[in-house]
Amino acid sequence: MAKNWYPIIHEDLCTSCNSCLEFCQNNVFEMGDLYPRVVNPDGCVEFCRGCAKICPSDAITYFGDMDS
Repeated sequence: MAKNWYPIIHEDLCTSCNSCLEFCQNNVFEMGDLYPRVVNPDGCVEFCRGCAKICPSDAITYFGDMDS
């Protein structure tokens, strides 16, 4: 698991579809009041990018991504 890699949800783009929450098997996300929240960043698998790939609104980037 990664300590220097985790998703960032951009609330201005997020549609609260919960795709990321349903996709991630490592309990990185939980549902907040309006949007999913990253609650377990250490659970994220380094360079996975799976949640961003399935996000229909491109609302997820990653802390630690050299391309950001």
